[in-house]
Amino acid sequence: MLDKTYDAASVEPRIYENWEKAEAFKAGAGAKSGAPAFSIVIPPPNVTGSLHMGHALNNTLQDILVRWKRMQGFDVLWQPGTDHAGIATQMVVERELMETQQPGRRDMGREAFVERVWEQKRKSEGTILGQLKRLGASCDWSRTEFTMSPNLSAAVLKVFVDLYNEGLIYRSKRLVNWDPKFETAISDLEVENIETDGHMWHFKYPLAGGETYEYVEKDEDGNVTLRETRDYISIATTRPETMLGDGAVAVHPRDERYKPILGKLCEIPVGPKEHRRLIPIITDDYPDPDFGSGAVKITGAHDFNDYGVALRNKIPMYRLMDTKGAMRADGAPYVEEASKAQAIIDGAEMTINEVDLINIVPEELRGLDRFEARKRVIEQITAEGLAVTVPAEHPEVAWMKGQAPDWHPLGRAILRPLEEDQTGPERLPLVESKKIMQPFGDRSKVVIEPMLTDQWFVDAKKLTEPALEAVRNGETKLIPGNADKIYNNWLEDIQPWCISRQLWWGHQIPVWYDEDGNEYCAQTEEQAVALSGGKALTRDEDVLDTWFSSALWPFSTLGWPHKTPELERYYKTDVLVTGLDIIFFWVARMMMQGIHFMGEVPFHTVYFNSIVVDGKGKKMSKSTGNVIDPLDLIDRFGADATRFALASQEVQARRMLRMSDQAAEGGQRFATKLWNAARFAEMNGCARVEGFDPAATKHTLNRWIATEMGRCTAEVTTALEDYRFNDAAGAVYRFTWNTFCDWFLELAKPVFNGDDEAAKAETRATAAWAIDEILKVLHPFMPFLTEELWERLGDEGASADGLIMLTAWPVECVSDAAAADEINWLVKLISEIRSVRAEMNVPAAAKVAIVINGANDKTISRLKTHESAILRLARAESVQLADAAPSGSAQIIVGETTVCLPLAGVIDLGAEKARLEKEVGKLDGEISKIEKKLSNPKFVEKAPEEVVNGEREKIADSREKRAKVQVALNRLAEIG
Repeated sequence: MLDKTYDAASVEPRIYENWEKAEAFKAGAGAKSGAPAFSIVIPPPNVTGSLHMGHALNNTLQDILVRWKRMQGFDVLWQPGTDHAGIATQMVVERELMETQQPGRRDMGREAFVERVWEQKRKSEGTILGQLKRLGASCDWSRTEFTMSPNLSAAVLKVFVDLYNEGLIYRSKRLVNWDPKFETAISDLEVENIETDGHMWHFKYPLAGGETYEYVEKDEDGNVTLRETRDYISIATTRPETMLGDGAVAVHPRDERYKPILGKLCEIPVGPKEHRRLIPIITDDYPDPDFGSGAVKITGAHDFNDYGVALRNKIPMYRLMDTKGAMRADGAPYVEEASKAQAIIDGAEMTINEVDLINIVPEELRGLDRFEARKRVIEQITAEGLAVTVPAEHPEVAWMKGQAPDWHPLGRAILRPLEEDQTGPERLPLVESKKIMQPFGDRSKVVIEPMLTDQWFVDAKKLTEPALEAVRNGETKLIPGNADKIYNNWLEDIQPWCISRQLWWGHQIPVWYDEDGNEYCAQTEEQAVALSGGKALTRDEDVLDTWFSSALWPFSTLGWPHKTPELERYYKTDVLVTGLDIIFFWVARMMMQGIHFMGEVPFHTVYFNSIVVDGKGKKMSKSTGNVIDPLDLIDRFGADATRFALASQEVQARRMLRMSDQAAEGGQRFATKLWNAARFAEMNGCARVEGFDPAATKHTLNRWIATEMGRCTAEVTTALEDYRFNDAAGAVYRFTWNTFCDWFLELAKPVFNGDDEAAKAETRATAAWAIDEILKVLHPFMPFLTEELWERLGDEGASADGLIMLTAWPVECVSDAAAADEINWLVKLISEIRSVRAEMNVPAAAKVAIVINGANDKTISRLKTHESAILRLARAESVQLADAAPSGSAQIIVGETTVCLPLAGVIDLGAEKARLEKEVGKLDGEISKIEKKLSNPKFVEKAPEEVVNGEREKIADSREKRAKVQVALNRLAEIG
């Protein structure tokens, strides 16, 4: 006998242990003979801590697919594993060392530090795998991999060496994103561009030798608006500290204002006068003549746009900062006779100052943090009178009387705190306060510095075209469809992939150097020495970007480069379930490497799941305090409830999924509903009957439920085939809760309590069969509950045939349209009557006559057959036939019939009308208020996305409620 309540906390661990003992997760478990393969590789979680709600959603969706495919008889492999996560894991360990006051990594040395990170890996991986098991993940744990395991490391080395020998990996001096906190290069994808408050300073670059020219500005009609003699060119910058590294000033070729000084030299107004550099004034299409002064400084070693200008025009590039983002304190001061060197930058040979040997930073700025250096540079230029000035009342001046802080963008040399009765300067430096897009490291949260350094790159452009074509021709399908555009746009404009990182944790680059700097690429040091002819070699200290090894995941986990049976059987994999945020980091790179090394795409479908936010639509963050821990939900509501809440809300192409306690509670209520239904059936003698055939049933009720069960199975199957997880969950929910529990069991009660033993036996067997079918189609979503019921309901009667997870997926076995039509008519009739009673606020205890008008012979027959059910379930006192609707009755159309409920005298029509009109007024007020808010462009543009979406949901809900109230008012009007 089933317990009175379902206890998920005690059931789930026991069930999972049973699955593992039965080796039910192993590749091929339960597969039919000759069955096709179905394989999924898990997006490997980082070994940095524990799982979050995003992991819970992603792995729930994968588990639904693999459990469904196992039951369909496929040879299933769900390949698990974890990722070493380079910079993220190193960050976790370094932070822990600091917090526990242990020696830092540089004090420990590389070997000891790497061993410490391995300890973190072992601890975190055990935690993560345990959490996945608590969620119910049915991976083949015997095949668990790690991106730095010996097998996968060998694959990484082979790929690097092969691409190097093909000329697709190379070392080059190139501008990269540099993270001053972690002292490493990072990719564009690891940079978050955040809008911040910033300033634009305007400075004068004096012309060499005191030259002058006539500067003329004109309006759109060609009329002169300004004419003056200048001995300088004006530039605007948000980063004054980088002026020291300028290689030129650029203007647009069509900018008439500067034609007299093209090709001339100007002076960088920073540093000791005797050492100030002269730089040329050049033309390039990059400057915008209508923005600022139209002239831009070109600092090729510290700005990506300037870098392109410098390459095109062979302009010198000077690295100003060290790896920590401080102004360089190494090398000698710049002099004109500085040695020159040929350098390869971005694949182009050009003459530049040897940036690693020459330091052009003035003595007084060396060693200063870049932002402190910025203040000093501004002060120096302003004090020297080389800042562009405007009248003090100019609207663009970032200054207000009485509010000047100790340090201000204008510089301490000019502006000090003012008393109310003091007068400020007549002219002030032009400093515009403006919003700027500032690049931050996604993990370090510090401002990223573009830096000219030697790094290793993959020629991604040459790997891109096959990956693009595979999506264009449908060989790999991206779901939702709008992901194609994102994928294509990025790949069509792809840049070289910087794969080297200045870290200690990761795959060390397999390149060795001799004392002359010659490089030797090999999988082992012995092979490198052999290539060098026996020279003493030193290995490159950098490690590979973590995404380099992750890009090989679909085939390296299957044994590549060895030709293993698993590789032959399970590659290409079937579907990848992942987040859209890593479409470039991971998906595109797996496509490139899979096609290049395996000759075919790594998967036929990529499904991008939603981002999980809190119940109010806000992104989860520790600082906000709204983080939902999936393990906490599992502790309180059970894994099945958590999984079902996630799956039922996973709407294809919807960007966000709202998760809350209420959603998990809904999943728990559903589990309870099914448990209680199974218990009720058991108490009424419903048990499995060996060889039971629902197609042989005779009673309309039983043939109806068998038909509807088949329709439910077909709907769930089709939805899963189309990756519509919410539709699949919704279909099994509606059938279980409404069709089976609310209607079949209610309609079966008189049979269970009647005297017709044959009907009773058939209905009991049908109920038991239907519960089994429900358990099967629900199993992928709620595996623990369904496995427990499958086992417990098999204690008596027919055998349970082992585990439900290895039981065959159900198929449609009964299709009786006549039986379905009849019972569905009955359900609709009773539902409509109940709905009107609720709308009209009819007391629950009040019984109302049902008057039928215009019924045909079929309906009359059905009314006689099901009269007792109608009276009981619609709370009616009688069912009558009439030629016309009685006065004072609410009317419903069901098929060809008008169903009348005489309500005059049952309810107070006047009071009910007043109540409903008051409700309409309240809803109209709410709708008007929200409409006004949403029609305000400033609110829609500036309010957080989750707030705007919340208001849209509120107004939709209010409009839906108002429509229902209006229907009730209309009914009252009809009653008169």
